[in-house]
Amino acid sequence: MKKWLFSLLCLLVCSPLLQAQEKGIDQVIDEIFGKVTGPIVNAVFFSIPVNSEISIPIVLIILLLGALYFTLYFGFVNIRHFPTAINVVRGKYDELEKGGKTPGSSDTVYTTSDGDNPDTIRDESEEGEVSHFQALTAALSGTVGLGNIAGVAVALSLGGPGATFWMIIAGLLGMSSKFVECTLGVKYREIGPDGTVYGGPMYYLSKGLKEKGMGGLGKVCAVFFAIMCIGGSFGGGNMFQSNQAYTMFAKVAGIEGSYGALFGLVMAVLVGIVIIGGIKSIARVTDKIVPLMVGVYVAAAIIVLAVNASAIPWAFGQIFSGAFSGTAITGGIIGVLIQGFKRAAFSNEAGIGSASIAHSAVKTKYAASEGLVALLEPFIDTVVVCTMTALVIVITNGDGSIMTYGSAVPDGVAATSAAFSSAMSWFPYVLAVAVILFAFSTMISWSYYGYQAWSYLFGRSKAAEYTYKFIFCLFVVIGAASSLGSVINFSDAMIFAMLFPNMIGLVILAPKVKEEFSDYLSKIRDL
Repeated sequence: MKKWLFSLLCLLVCSPLLQAQEKGIDQVIDEIFGKVTGPIVNAVFFSIPVNSEISIPIVLIILLLGALYFTLYFGFVNIRHFPTAINVVRGKYDELEKGGKTPGSSDTVYTTSDGDNPDTIRDESEEGEVSHFQALTAALSGTVGLGNIAGVAVALSLGGPGATFWMIIAGLLGMSSKFVECTLGVKYREIGPDGTVYGGPMYYLSKGLKEKGMGGLGKVCAVFFAIMCIGGSFGGGNMFQSNQAYTMFAKVAGIEGSYGALFGLVMAVLVGIVIIGGIKSIARVTDKIVPLMVGVYVAAAIIVLAVNASAIPWAFGQIFSGAFSGTAITGGIIGVLIQGFKRAAFSNEAGIGSASIAHSAVKTKYAASEGLVALLEPFIDTVVVCTMTALVIVITNGDGSIMTYGSAVPDGVAATSAAFSSAMSWFPYVLAVAVILFAFSTMISWSYYGYQAWSYLFGRSKAAEYTYKFIFCLFVVIGAASSLGSVINFSDAMIFAMLFPNMIGLVILAPKVKEEFSDYLSKIRDL
């Protein structure tokens, strides 16, 4: 019996080692991790079959139904108050924040029964850490990225040009979800003794639901969200970004051999320099990088469109006709719709709750003002950037040289690069820089998201802060040096698992948002 047990133990220990010699240690780890976490990933991304060919992920259904509900509940705030959001960002109503014509504060401010510091609005003209514009760019840097480059190409290859139409619709609906979650993020935030802001779903779930007499549910939801957010920050918000940045860099530079660890180390040092200073330091970087990288990318798209100006009407015709026909696409019109909705929802993360963490740090005494700013985020990310990418691909793929609609492209970045290169041979170099900047900005934003969740669970001490940031920088190196597909799949599942507790809180606390919004609009009218 002992011999059998010893043999079994040797087999369990030696088998991975033997596999590692044949496949590589990272591939073996990936396979083992995939077997362990596979059921969790499958549960989060559980899909409901529509027919024999296609199915809809449950997370997508929740995201879209939530976005539609908030759009109707708030009377199309995403459309009717779009100009107001622009005015808030450009500072038209700044005197409200400075106590100008309408000093005072919201009547619906959160205060605790035990005399805790009012967490948001009352007399907070000096509270907060960043401006409206900086909060917007910090949040945008966490969403504008590879999904806008590679993800759009994959969506079009599967759903055809018509997927673009549904991408835009989902982006417009997502604006309402961002409005709700970011208003709540500011309303229930906490201000530390040193002025540091702590906010996000962890706080509005625990405190907001407690106000509703659901303290137990709120605490469970907050803890669950925080755990998922930390995991997502290490994976999809970190390792995946550094891995893709190195892959693009190596391809353009023509590097042979493994320099991933060195590349990751350089990235880790740069990330560390930025994140050590907290949200103020992050915002000072993102308010320069985000406009630059979005501007360069959109400018490149405009150049391609200008070169092919005569084909633009035809491209729009393909987009609109394809949205309602789905010819040659698996699943027909339903397949087209799903691909468009999926790309938009997974790109701008409206309803996930992550962006509310960055927006919580804004300097304001009116929570709804930042909710309005936040609704611009899906518009920029999806309606502008994703649509520009889609237009370029549709126009340059007129002869089918880039992709065959209905068949997934193996490499979304390569497909987008080929589309842009048709008009600009040097575009791959621009794309390489864009991918690295997108990855870098995403990492520094997700480091902030992860740290906020970490501090909620483990406290706000300097030791806790530096522990998290050291681990985060370590994962930058690991991500660039490894190919851990299952780890990334699991971290993506953790990010989308954040949706479940967050959406519960958003629906229950929507009336609080309406109170804040009405109060802010009345202050604007009194100016």
